[in-house]
Amino acid sequence: MQMPFVTKNLLLANVVIFFLSLVMPSLTSLMGLHYWQASQFHVYQLVTYMFMHGGWTHLFFNMFALWMFGCVMERTWGPKRFIVYYLVCGIGAGLMQELAQFGSLFLDLSSQGATIGQIIRIQTIDPTAPEVLNAWTTVGASGSIYGILLAFGMTYPEEKMFIIPIPFTIKAKWFVMGYIVIELVMAFESPGDGVAHVAHLGGMLFGFFLIRHWRSTARRQSTFDGWNSYQGTAHRDDSATILGRIRKWMHLDREGNHNANTSNNGNFRTTSTHQSDWDYNARRKQEEAEIDAILEKIRRSGYASLTAEEKKKLFEASKK
Repeated sequence: MQMPFVTKNLLLANVVIFFLSLVMPSLTSLMGLHYWQASQFHVYQLVTYMFMHGGWTHLFFNMFALWMFGCVMERTWGPKRFIVYYLVCGIGAGLMQELAQFGSLFLDLSSQGATIGQIIRIQTIDPTAPEVLNAWTTVGASGSIYGILLAFGMTYPEEKMFIIPIPFTIKAKWFVMGYIVIELVMAFESPGDGVAHVAHLGGMLFGFFLIRHWRSTARRQSTFDGWNSYQGTAHRDDSATILGRIRKWMHLDREGNHNANTSNNGNFRTTSTHQSDWDYNARRKQEEAEIDAILEKIRRSGYASLTAEEKKKLFEASKK
């Protein structure tokens, strides 16, 4: 199976830029995310830092996870939604890391008597601080990768995974929750280990809210489409619907009288009932197959790929 377009190009971009950074070490200062009060900070670094990595191991595990989970999520959402999600998680992770660094600096300087105003204007405390703070540089696609991992767990929570060295399968939802707990613990227990744990959590947090937003929008759109379909049908067929109900009632009444008049022929009534049950079951089975096909289409291509007729069927099925 061919690798999806966005995932493939993200992999290529990360690998190529990593090799360039080996040849041109200055790229780290240019593209890595510096602390916002540092002299080398630039806003564009909130995007470019995602394509920088601190070493071979860092690059390998991020790209392996991107290939493993990114392919699935891009096929589920489509390329446009996937790249938007990837960038939002990465930028969100960078913002959370900036906030965590400011919190660390605030705790350190406030304990020495500095006010919040002085910390914000840090040059008033130490004119060399902007240069010193250049040492705080964040690199890596981990924020986006953790966001993709969360998306997989939310989209396929019951999917069973085999993760080395765990000797048994584990459902995706528990795997993701385990990672969240680990990152939370590490963020508080090992804040100086050189790993941006808060950024990882930030990518998940921004991804969570984006997925919730998309799902909420899809539900509202589904309801809107279904209501429009209902309104159109109602305006066209009001009288027909009423007359149809009357005719149905009269038909049932005649059928009841017919059954009563032929009560002595039990075999006829039993055959008619069985035939009616068979038709109902066949119709129900066909409807379930259609809904399953629509849900599979959503899983592969996203809700936006549905036709108006498919959205209407899904809406009607949700009311049953």
